[in-house]
Parts: sequence; structure tokens; C-alpha cells
Amino acid sequence: MADVGLTTAEAAARLAEHGPNELAREEASSPVLLFLAQLKSPMIILLGIAAIVSGALGEVPEAVAIIAIVVLNAIVGFVQEFRAEKAVLALRNMTAPRARVIRDGHAALIAARDVVPGDVLLLESGDLVGADARLLEAHALSTVESTLTGESVPVEKDLTPSTAQTPLAERSDSVFLGTSVATGSGRAVVLATGQRTELGKIANLLATAEEQQTPLQLQLEKVGRSLVWLCLAVVALVAVLGVIRGVPWLELLVSSISLAVAAVPEGLPAIVTIALAIGVQRMASQHVLVRKLPSVEALGSTTVICTDKTGTLTRGLMSVREVWGDEAAVVRAAASCCDAELTDKGGVGDPTEVAILEKARAMQLERADLERDNPRRRVFPFDAVRKRMSIERADGVLYVKGAVDLLLPLCVAGVDGAVERNAQMAKRGLRVLAVAVRRDVPGDDAEPERGLTLLGLLGLADPPRPEAIEAIKRAHRAGIRTVMMTGDHPVTAEAIAREMGLLREGESPEGVVYARVTPEDKLRIVRELKAKGEIVAMTGDGTNDAPALKEAHVGIAMGIAGVEVTREAADMVLGDDNFASIISAVKEGRGIYDNIRKTLVYLLGGNVGELMVTLVASLMGLPLPLLALHLLWVNLVTDGLPALALVMDPASEEALTRKPRPANEPMLGRTEWLRVFATGGLIGGVALIAFARELDVDSIEHARTMAFSTLVFAQIFNAVAFRSFDRVALEVGLFSNPRLLGVMALTIALHLGLVALPFTNALFDLGPFSWKVMGISMVLGLVPATFIEVWKLARRPFIPRSRPPSSSSPSR
Repeated sequence: MADVGLTTAEAAARLAEHGPNELAREEASSPVLLFLAQLKSPMIILLGIAAIVSGALGEVPEAVAIIAIVVLNAIVGFVQEFRAEKAVLALRNMTAPRARVIRDGHAALIAARDVVPGDVLLLESGDLVGADARLLEAHALSTVESTLTGESVPVEKDLTPSTAQTPLAERSDSVFLGTSVATGSGRAVVLATGQRTELGKIANLLATAEEQQTPLQLQLEKVGRSLVWLCLAVVALVAVLGVIRGVPWLELLVSSISLAVAAVPEGLPAIVTIALAIGVQRMASQHVLVRKLPSVEALGSTTVICTDKTGTLTRGLMSVREVWGDEAAVVRAAASCCDAELTDKGGVGDPTEVAILEKARAMQLERADLERDNPRRRVFPFDAVRKRMSIERADGVLYVKGAVDLLLPLCVAGVDGAVERNAQMAKRGLRVLAVAVRRDVPGDDAEPERGLTLLGLLGLADPPRPEAIEAIKRAHRAGIRTVMMTGDHPVTAEAIAREMGLLREGESPEGVVYARVTPEDKLRIVRELKAKGEIVAMTGDGTNDAPALKEAHVGIAMGIAGVEVTREAADMVLGDDNFASIISAVKEGRGIYDNIRKTLVYLLGGNVGELMVTLVASLMGLPLPLLALHLLWVNLVTDGLPALALVMDPASEEALTRKPRPANEPMLGRTEWLRVFATGGLIGGVALIAFARELDVDSIEHARTMAFSTLVFAQIFNAVAFRSFDRVALEVGLFSNPRLLGVMALTIALHLGLVALPFTNALFDLGPFSWKVMGISMVLGLVPATFIEVWKLARRPFIPRSRPPSSSSPSR
């Protein structure tokens, strides 16, 4: 069969039966439906109603501004979801475009989509494997299966039988679609094509994995629903009061709806988007490239980081970690038995040999010099049966390196202690090679690999990134648990985990280290963690990571080593493939959430103040202190501009010394709502005092000017007090956010111009400009901010100090 293959007719029949060898194409979502889906949140619906009402009241600029905000947010969401659909397309593009098979007894180059079960694949170094197949022949064959297993070291192939229960990484008799041939050659009979391949199974997992809403998205939806009920309550209360007072129904309708619109922070969606966009810029400086805006904040909420080992916690490159024996002699002999080469851009060839040559270079031994001074005579290449390689050189010495268990029996000297040392090195997760020589080899000896002298052992491993070790400590201090998932052998995985500080002496790796994991395992682990209420971030670089990345709250792909399908499924991409960059970005994510929450409290506190002024005045039978146009000006200018500056505050230094907030913790809890109503009461109170005082001595226009200006200045000055819920302005630093100072100055200037200019003064139905009135308004406007700052100082002795998690051992 290996020589004949299928006939053309049989191949055509099987193609009709099994279908083309390609991954299934899902129906793309309708762009229109995707766009409309962005408009279903309560906040967006409420803003839509506000726009309609504003237009009905003749406030066309207000209506246009609100509609622009709604459309902008819908476009951002649409683009994010549309890009996510490209993940499966990228996965399809990883399959081999052409494949070499035997048809009708002859080698033929055909389109990969035409490969069928029963075809015989011809495999050579550099080929992409066209389907899942079982080997019929293998000659020094090895394949790179990182797309499936995540491990970059080539896998040696032979004809040792495996079963369906054998872990994928240990199926030495099989090759898989989407992998590549690193060395050697072979033939294999196709067993599965298209969606039935291992790569197809990953595509199925990717299609079933659900994109999780971030905590911020969930909390904003809750806030939106709360505001809907608040607006309905306001409308009902004003309507009842109006009926009692006998207000005409048209006037009652207009005033009720105006107040409802005033209760909505129109700029909140835009402010959230801007806050996240600023986070994107700051994270980019930490080498974290953000693809989906909500994930910026979600990273700050993370409680568990599931991370791949290779290339993320480790360098992703093999290196010689330990030498047993005379180091110079062992390394020189090993370097004399290599085919790899070192270039300015890195190593070319087998990663193990590249590591040996790197070690030799560090000892001033260059392969080029070895080849020039001592040319090779004969080469006995590596194969999967012998598990060793030998090169005879001009000095008459045979240099040998290979598997310890197969090389030691061929040695007649130097073996004392080698077995014990090999066991010790293997227990630490090192890949051990034996290095031996035979001197004065007869030139006519056809099998010279005997009577060897063992020079020593080389222990190789992918070394940890030093910065990743420190980052794991920082994550622990921040209350974030790190879980390592790898395709490595359990012994290797546990050894790396202990070296990284994930495990300490005597601790069990259960729940912290997962070895020999498959794509299904990774997806299952992420789902189990989510079911326990964890906020999960997942890192990865291979195709096998893509389903879990999509399922996690935050998927983080490697930018350098990562494949396209992984990057498309991820929310973020690490530009430097460095775990430490994730922890730096966590700080920014937490800072963003803090900024959004304090800005929301600031906005709602101002809105409650506006409502209080109008409601209390109605209860007291006073004229309306604020007209609809006044409320719209306050919401768009004196609320919006300072709020934009507030979300630009830098992250607090304490962000990484506290535990992640609980996933079910509301953005506006009892404490935040108390702040909202207390602030609103203060703002509304001083505005009412100003209104009532001026109403007794002057016209209604003067009184409204005083109330309007007091309200404006109170909210502007409050922005300084709201930079922190616990620290006073001097502790935060008056000049640490220069944008806020600039915005405050601009907003004050805009308001003074509004009152002073005849056209706008008449448009807003205000009294004549007076520096005395403005001065009194500013003094009254300082009262709420001053009270808040004094309250922060007064409550400190009663606030328990929060402590970071103990650093004695990793969190479980």
C-alpha cells in the first residue's frame, strides 16, 4: 500500500463520502444584526429615550450629541465582535495548501483539500502535514507540534504503536494536520481529514467556547437598570406633585421629562470608552496590545491567571543548565557532534544542538573553528531507534551524544556515578544527554559506536525568565493565583513550577500545575474555574490554546511566538511574550476600574443634586430654580469635562497590594450610593440656599443665576475631592493630574462667559452678570468639596487597614 496508494477513482469516491479536507466554515453573523445587538443595554436604551425627549424639547444639539455617543459605542462593539469571527478563518488558513501523496502508484502533488482517508502522505523536512495519519515509515523523522501541544521542541517519531488513550504529545507513530516536519522523512496513511482531525477538534472547541462578559460590562448593565428605575420614580413623583399643585398637564409633562433626562449621565458611555482607551495606551507602554476595550478593566479584576509555560514563564529556548564531568571536555565533544548552526538572528537546526553551540560559544568555542581545525570524516545521523548521533573527525576521534539509557551500555569507561546523576538531573526536569568519545577509530570500522568512554552528561531545559519569577510574586501579593498548564511531562512541569516559585518544598502541585494537557483539558480547567466564581485570564501561543483563550474572561496571546488563530481569539496580545508584562497591566486595569467608579459616583452625585433642587423647590411651592436648558448645560459641560479628566488619573501605587474585588461586588454598593446621595444633598442644599436667598431680595432671573452658578461651581470643585475616596487632595497631589486643573479652569471660564455674554445670558434666561454673585456662588460651591475632605480625615481612625495577602505561600 505504501508504494501504490489509492487509485484516482477510489480517491474521488472517498472525497465524495468524507468531504473536502478543510475545516468547516461557519455562517458569518449578519453585520446588521451584529450592529443592532450593540444597542440592547439599558443605558443605551435610556440614552436613546433621552435623545428623543431632548429633540422634542427643541434641544437639537443635545439630541445630536447623545445620538453620536450611542452610535460611537455601537460601532466600537460591532468592530470587536466582527473581528472575533476571524478566529476560525485564521485556523483554516493554518492547514497545508498542498500535499504530496501516492496516487495510482506514483508520487503526486495535490491540493490539501483533496486528501482523503487512505491516502499515503510523503513527508520530508520542511513539509506541512496535510492530514492526521499513522506512520508506515520513519527515517530520523521529527515534527514540530506546537500548534497542538504548545511545546516547541520537535517530537521524535517512530513506529511504536499508540492508542486513542495515549496522550497526543506521546503518539510517536502519528502525525497531525497543521504540524510541520522538522527533520527526516517518512510515509503515513491518512486516518482523518478536515473536521475529524485533531486540529478540527480544536476548531469545534473554538466554536463552542463562549465569550464571557467582563465584570465591568455586567456592572454597567446593572447601573443602567438602576438608572431606568430612578428615572421612572422621578417622573412619577414630579407628576404626583404637579397634579397636587394643579400644574397644567403640558407643563407637567415637560418638567417631568426634563428631570428624567437630567438624572441620566449622558456622557457615561463615552467616558467609559475614553477611560478604557487611555488604559489601552498605558498598557501599550507595558508591551500589552489590547484588541477588545472591556478586557482592559477585566484584567484588573482577575483572580486567576492560567499560563502556558513555554515562552511565557520560560524563554522558549533550550539551554544547557548543568554539566556533569569536565565541562570543557564535555561541551567541546558535544559541539563536535552537531549539525545545527548559529547565526546573527539565532540558531538554525535542532533546538538541543543550538543550546549546545550557545554554551560552547560562551566558552569561546565556535563550531566554524571546530569544522575548520578538525573536519568531519564520517557522520552517523540520529535515528529514533539508536537515539544517538556520531561524527568521526580528522583527529581519529568519534564524538557521540545521545540518550543516556541507550548510550551508557556502549561505554567501557567513565560510567561510575552516571546512572545516579542522570536520575537526579531528570528529577529536576532536565533533559539529559550523554556525551562520549572513542579515540583511534579504525577507518574501516563500519560500526564504530562501541568501546566508548563517557565524558559526562549535559542537562538541558528551557530556563525560566527571571522577571517572570518576580512577576509571580507580585501577582501573589495582589491576590492573584497563578496556574501553569503545559504539554510537558509531569516531572518537568513540577520542577519548573518549583523553580518559578509556584510551588514550595513539600507542597502538592494539584490545582497549581497541569501537565500533559490537551486543548480539551485547558478549556475544561478554565470553565471549572469560572464555575467557582473566579475571574480567569488565560495566556497561550499555540492553536491548542485558542479555545481556552476565547472562553476565559481575558484571553492573552503571545505576540512573538503566538500563531494567528490564537491572536484572533484573544482579547490582548503580549508584544514581548513576557508574563511580567501581564502583572504590570493588571495595575493599569485596577486603576481604570477605580477611575470609572469614582467618576460614576461624581456624575450621579451631581445629578442627584440637580434633582434635589427641583424637587424640594416643588415641595416648598417655589418657582423652578433650574430650567431644562440649565440642566442640560450642567450635564454636558460642567459634569462631562471634569469627568473626562478624572478617568485619566494615574493608577494608585496601592493597586497591587490589595486583593481583587469579588466578581459579584456591585460597582455602586451601599457605600457608593451613600456617597452619591450625600454629595447630591450637599450640592442641592447649597444651590437651594443660594436660590432662596436671592429670591427674597431680587428677581427670579437673579435667583436662578445664583442657583445655576452655585450648582456649576460645586460640581467643578467636587472633581478635586473625588480623585480619591480615602485620601485628601494634598495627599493625592494637586498637580499629579494637570488635565483636571486645565479642565476646571476651562469650565469656569465657559460658565463666566455664558453669564456675561448678552446672547447666551438671554438664551438661558439669566440675570445680569455680577462679580459679587459669581463670588458668592464660588464660595458656596466650595462647601461640598470642603465637607467631603474634612469627612475623609474624620473617618480615618475608624477604617480598618487592609493588608495584602500573606507571602508565605501561594494562594490556593
